[in-house]
Amino acid sequence: MSDPVLDHLLGDHDGILDRLIEYARIPSVSTDAAYADGMAAARKLLAGRLEAAGFNNVKQIAKGGHPAVYGEWLGLSGAPTYLVYGHYDVQPPDPLDKWHSPPFDPQIREGRLYGRGVSDDKGPASIALEVLFAYLSVEGRLPVNIKLLLEGEEEVGSATLPAILEHNAKLLQADAVISADGARWRADLPSVNVGSRGNMAFELALRTASKDLHSGRFGGAVPNAAHVLAGLVADLHSPDGRVSVDGFYDGVGDPDETIGIDIASLPFDEEAFFAAIGSAPFGEKGFSTLERLWLRPTLEINGMWSGYTGEGGKTVTPAEAFAKITTRLVPGQDPAHVAQALQRHFGHACPAGASIEFAPRDDGNAAYLVPPDLPLLLAVEDAIEDALGARPVRVRVGSTLPLSDMIKRALGIDTVTLSFSTADEDFHSPNEFFRLSAIEEGMTAWTSLLRRLGRVTE
Repeated sequence: MSDPVLDHLLGDHDGILDRLIEYARIPSVSTDAAYADGMAAARKLLAGRLEAAGFNNVKQIAKGGHPAVYGEWLGLSGAPTYLVYGHYDVQPPDPLDKWHSPPFDPQIREGRLYGRGVSDDKGPASIALEVLFAYLSVEGRLPVNIKLLLEGEEEVGSATLPAILEHNAKLLQADAVISADGARWRADLPSVNVGSRGNMAFELALRTASKDLHSGRFGGAVPNAAHVLAGLVADLHSPDGRVSVDGFYDGVGDPDETIGIDIASLPFDEEAFFAAIGSAPFGEKGFSTLERLWLRPTLEINGMWSGYTGEGGKTVTPAEAFAKITTRLVPGQDPAHVAQALQRHFGHACPAGASIEFAPRDDGNAAYLVPPDLPLLLAVEDAIEDALGARPVRVRVGSTLPLSDMIKRALGIDTVTLSFSTADEDFHSPNEFFRLSAIEEGMTAWTSLLRRLGRVTE
């Protein structure tokens, strides 16, 4: 039996794709002030589309950073209200010379749309919006009450989102959150994400002298900042892959036995996984690859620099060295406690003749688990089965979805993701793409989900 809303959407496939391409052309990079006009243009486009579709109280809400776009449709008295989340900001396109086509000139090739932000998160968020707009166009109403929150700082750690949530708690209150952000695990296996790791990021600045020194006149007689920092970083892990920082694992329990069994039963080709990225298995001893990715905390060096890095040579003993480091945290770990443990570690480990500054980038986010019996989760699973013809497996993701923990703390409600981007679509990298097949799959799932949520109130 066909659905009139889905039929309308499928009949407008070309228009939906054209609107996504128009949206993806906007360079809405949140981390770089040079893209401020692009951020403003994305907000203007979204607000215009919400108003044209029939959403009310459309406005921008901010607390010192890039504003979020808000809109609501609350036409069903007594019906549940769901907060639908997405984000309009994207990662920087660099390095530009690695792209096969311009990052902000989306191109279709072999069933894929290439461009910065098409997978993270403009494609998935557009699917959710198009389904909502279609319901209003075809039926003049939505099956449930909906509030929309389209964030502008997800790609910079949702820096002001906690303040936005706190300041607008009454405005944003809902029964649960449906997130259009948070990619599915694989394109060939229906899945639903039920957990994500938390994070805590920081930077190190180490100094060993008042200025860079001549490596002949001073080398061997003074500490070299690059050497010192490299040694500190090398000592962060033991030979068995564990993080060698006292207090880092505080609160981490042994993984539930049933989770290990569930993970072991998932179809996963480890050899193909590593071949696709040109790498090899590595990590904490005693755990499988998926357990390392989903159940164990990590500490990763994102970048290090010191001394002369230009063309040719320069014989200096560098006085300064820097590193950017991130952690991924699991249930039981407190980001603030982890930050304190790391700061204490570097303070004790820093040798005489050197000084070190530890600068957290933000407050971090705790790990998040969806309650296994949450009604919204069960409805999302049914909707995915409707769209893809098979019951989704429950998986976790190694990355962090800042909204989930933030909104749980601020509003006390849970988040379930329904995103049709896929983890292999090179978001955050050159040649980001979005499978065109995901548009119909996503529209089918979102249409089904809203129907199911609406039936509960009938």
